[in-house]
Amino acid sequence: MTPFPFFFIICFVCLFPFLPSSSSLHYPYNYSLHIDCGGLSNSTDIFNTTWVSDRYFTGGAISVVSEPLHFQHSQEKTLRYFPISSGKKNCYVIPNLPSGRYQLRTFTVYDNYDGKSHSPSFDVSVEGNVVFQWRSPWHETISRAGAYSDLFFTVSDDEANVCFYSIATDSPVIASLEITQIDPASYLVNDTSILVNYGRFSSGSDQWGPGFSNDTDRFGRSWQSDADFRSKIAVKTTGATVKAISAIKNVINVDRAPNYFPLKLYQSAVTIIGEGGEFLEYLLPVDAKLDYLLWFHFAEIDVSVNKAGKRVFEIVVNGENVSRVDIYKEVGSFAAYDFKYVVKNLSSAELSVRLVPIVGAPVICGLENYAIIPADLKTLPAQVVAMKALKESLKVPDRMGWNGDPCAPTTWDAWEGVTCRSTTNGSLVISQIDLGSQGLKGYISDQIGLLSNLVSLNLSSNSLGGSLPWGLGQKSLVKLDLSNNKFTGTLPDTLASSTLQIVFLNGNALEGQVPEELLSIGVHGGAIDLSGNKGLCGGPTLPDCPLFWSKNGLSTAGKVAIGISCLVFICVVLLVAYICYKRRQNDYDFGLPHEMMSLAAKRNRYQRQKSLMTLEMESQHAKGFIPTYNAT
Repeated sequence: MTPFPFFFIICFVCLFPFLPSSSSLHYPYNYSLHIDCGGLSNSTDIFNTTWVSDRYFTGGAISVVSEPLHFQHSQEKTLRYFPISSGKKNCYVIPNLPSGRYQLRTFTVYDNYDGKSHSPSFDVSVEGNVVFQWRSPWHETISRAGAYSDLFFTVSDDEANVCFYSIATDSPVIASLEITQIDPASYLVNDTSILVNYGRFSSGSDQWGPGFSNDTDRFGRSWQSDADFRSKIAVKTTGATVKAISAIKNVINVDRAPNYFPLKLYQSAVTIIGEGGEFLEYLLPVDAKLDYLLWFHFAEIDVSVNKAGKRVFEIVVNGENVSRVDIYKEVGSFAAYDFKYVVKNLSSAELSVRLVPIVGAPVICGLENYAIIPADLKTLPAQVVAMKALKESLKVPDRMGWNGDPCAPTTWDAWEGVTCRSTTNGSLVISQIDLGSQGLKGYISDQIGLLSNLVSLNLSSNSLGGSLPWGLGQKSLVKLDLSNNKFTGTLPDTLASSTLQIVFLNGNALEGQVPEELLSIGVHGGAIDLSGNKGLCGGPTLPDCPLFWSKNGLSTAGKVAIGISCLVFICVVLLVAYICYKRRQNDYDFGLPHEMMSLAAKRNRYQRQKSLMTLEMESQHAKGFIPTYNAT
């Protein structure tokens, strides 16, 4: 989509005198942010708008235009550009946004800021949808003076992503960004489409709105003069004369929800005068193969038209009669009358809107044309979380452009080294990550387990360390190459339960026993290389693991053996304790009665006397003397 048709060229000689800001009525949506891209300090312009210094960008550098005196506003003089060293994708990520509908307004200028006299080619996306396509060379007037553009989009999470994609070595450039919350029902075609402005004009007046005059427009819309779109050929062919008319009193039914069209839009109009048969035609530049939303704005501000049927005309879009209009019949005089029409699948690069008279002459206050950009696919939120975590843990350099949505827009290979695919439910998922030899020095985040559709992971020949996360080895993973890094620790069990067919873990510092399931990859026709890990054991090219040893230390058998040994030891200890306890129970120690003690003493004396007699007899016998004993 070329941006030129819907950009407002700055011609400061045509600007209205700068007046103080007027007060506004109550408006329920008050979020707005104005970023001075490249600006170093906050500032306030002549319309009392506060511009914050440059922020929320992911990369790039700042500069100023070559001719600062050519620009009236400070935010138009500074810019941010994104050289190829910042990566092919850079973004402004605006956080903490309430969910809802927003208008985004940008100011883009080249003005030979780099002295190369070469306006860049680049694309711009919003929320993962390509909305602007800048192609060199720019129109000389736009290149030098700059241009505004705007669109309407919906924020479903809490941040907005405005991303810039460089083409070849060109550096995308941006001078200012404005985001304004609007009514969620405004300009609504559906909940997902983005409406890109391809032309917005106010009839019978000069260009007005933010950046051009102090006229209030709650959405920050800038309105061009209808003369920029009026068909000169139609006027010349029919001999008609275009006449501007102005309201002599205020028009009612303006500034109302959800679109809040401003009063100034209906205070002027154009009509044609002639001898009859004249028509009014506008030619709107467009891109083919898109749908367009047309908003028509009318008000009967001619006091001579005082009843229905005095002014009737038809609206013909690309040769098709789409409506017959009688403003007075619809709303009366000095009242706003609007309606919309959708043009489907244009086949040309120009949209013709013709007002053909039936009774009297046609009249129009304004017209808006928006391309309806269908929402592109987006990456599953859980996988976005995983990829952002990997960006931090792997310390991915800025030059690889890991910014915004990892997979969107689908027309770009959004993150370098990342391949995505669409699913049947209309989402994008990560299928491959190839970051071999990129100088990475971090580790693999545990969040990698959220990448449930990952087929191939290549982080070889970097300086990554730490242990392999347990989330590694999803059921979808077929190829894993972590060779020539500094990974430590044991192999996670999830690797053994995956469907891996190619595994290269060589050149690390892993340890422990290799699971048999992982070793079977080589047996079943796959490829596996675990060499260079001095702590690994149990593989064909690896040393045998010690007895009772596995990749996690002791094997199950070793643990069982130790358990049994401990149990036997405990049983022996308990048995010894039991025996000692029983012996202590049988070791009696108590006193005898006195009579028994006396009897024992007498018995002891008798035994001693008997022993002495026996000794004496044995002594006499030894000498041959046989003693005689007197008979009693």
